[in-house]
Amino acid sequence: MFETLRNAWKVQDLRKKLLFTLFIIIIFRIGGAIPVPFLDSAALQAWFSSNENGTIFGYLNMLSGDNFSKATLLALSIGPYINAQIIIQLLTYALPPLERLSKEGGEGRKKLNKITKYASLAIAVFQSWAYYLTLKKAGAVNYTQGFSKVFAEIVIITCFTAGASLIIWLGDQINEKGIGNGISMILFAGIIARTPSSVVSLVAAAIESKKASQMLLVFIVGVIFLLMIAFIIFMNNAERRIPIQYAKRVVGNKMYGGQSSYIPIKITMSGVLPIIFASAFVSLPSTLRMFIDPAAHQDSFLGKVYIHILNWFSYTHPVYAIIYFLLIIGFNYFYVSMQYNPIEIANNLRQNNGGIPGIRPGKPTSDFISRILSKLTLFGAFFLGIIAIIPILFAKFANLNIALGGTSILIVVSVALETVRALESQMMMRHHKGFLE
Repeated sequence: MFETLRNAWKVQDLRKKLLFTLFIIIIFRIGGAIPVPFLDSAALQAWFSSNENGTIFGYLNMLSGDNFSKATLLALSIGPYINAQIIIQLLTYALPPLERLSKEGGEGRKKLNKITKYASLAIAVFQSWAYYLTLKKAGAVNYTQGFSKVFAEIVIITCFTAGASLIIWLGDQINEKGIGNGISMILFAGIIARTPSSVVSLVAAAIESKKASQMLLVFIVGVIFLLMIAFIIFMNNAERRIPIQYAKRVVGNKMYGGQSSYIPIKITMSGVLPIIFASAFVSLPSTLRMFIDPAAHQDSFLGKVYIHILNWFSYTHPVYAIIYFLLIIGFNYFYVSMQYNPIEIANNLRQNNGGIPGIRPGKPTSDFISRILSKLTLFGAFFLGIIAIIPILFAKFANLNIALGGTSILIVVSVALETVRALESQMMMRHHKGFLE
């Protein structure tokens, strides 16, 4: 990877793109340091430190690079845009007009992207209002500056919404003039920004304890995370190749076909989305605890049931980990089923005189692809589940709150590999000699 970056730096066009991408990331980090008016940062930090683990706020804080916990201008970060992308992608398979747009090529994708941006704006307004209510409940809104409460509410919601819109614009600039996917690069930068403080706090806690066992535990955690990175890189590049043989056919005086190829099926084709979906669902009960006080209903039967269920969904409870793991498997199957259609692949192969050696065209081919896809999906789901569960195991048995969890590492490694591939393809285009030389 470092050799690829060094070689890309020698090419003038790529050097400009790298510098522009770095410039946009610096703007993102500066925006993450601008405070929103009428908020008490000390009260917010005190409230957030006791309500982060196992709730939706910890997930949102991870996406924003700690901007959410500080309630800065870019507190919502790419959350609204990711939610809008997921919603529009799901609706593409449910609504025929959106499905037609997805099949219209470049123009259709532009229209879908515009619809996604409008949807992300609506989601940003709603999340800004919900976040304002949360801050108000936590006592982090300061009305003592000579302004009315309505004015303060409008300013806070407008700042959060404007920050979310700015993130989308910055991502578009990277897409047009930089390297890699813009939104992914901003997400990458936010997670990387959390790493130094997380490592320093972990080591400082071990030094403060003055126990050799605690220092050894920190060392073991570092080794495990390095092994996780290597494992993630291996799984990201792993794929199952289904061989394809095209039949020979004569058109006029020329013969076409007869080539051998393959269909690559990645083991982790769904990426980190199943973990994001599962995190949002499994954190809902713990999030409700902050809005519905369990102590007010502890005398009734339903109140006792409610408290018991909430205890199940605490971050270190075994039920939480099991449900989280099963949800990841379920969402992985759901997402892959939408992205990969074996029947369509079998029909395309038959129309192009292609087939899998030893498998008859049509339904036998689609059944064969479905069996392979089912096995790979299960294997990939177990991989994602293990990566997501490891931080929970550390919190349960080692009493370590690891901010840079498995999901964060998976995102960072995936974006880094994607960026390296983009640089390699750009360099290949610029150094290709062609056929006439």
